[in-house]
Amino acid sequence: MDYEKQEKLHNIQNDNKFKDMPKSEIHPACFSNAPVYCDGKLISYVGSTKQELNIDVWLKNHPFYTDSQTIIDSEGRVERFMKKYGLKTTTN
Repeated sequence: MDYEKQEKLHNIQNDNKFKDMPKSEIHPACFSNAPVYCDGKLISYVGSTKQELNIDVWLKNHPFYTDSQTIIDSEGRVERFMKKYGLKTTTN
């Protein structure tokens, strides 16, 4: 009996269905100088896949950076839990 040696397709390069990889038309267009607008004002230029970016919040109008953030001083979670169930803390 004669046996024919079959070709092994261990390497992906030997498989014909992957012959056309990588695909050339799957990547989005890249814009290196896309303008960024906030409230209709030009802020800066960045690299993006969109031609133009419109944002709502940035460094100059964010409450944290403009010191307009209001911090509500309330009880912490542990204190509320202890008060809710009538438990005494070790500090009391």
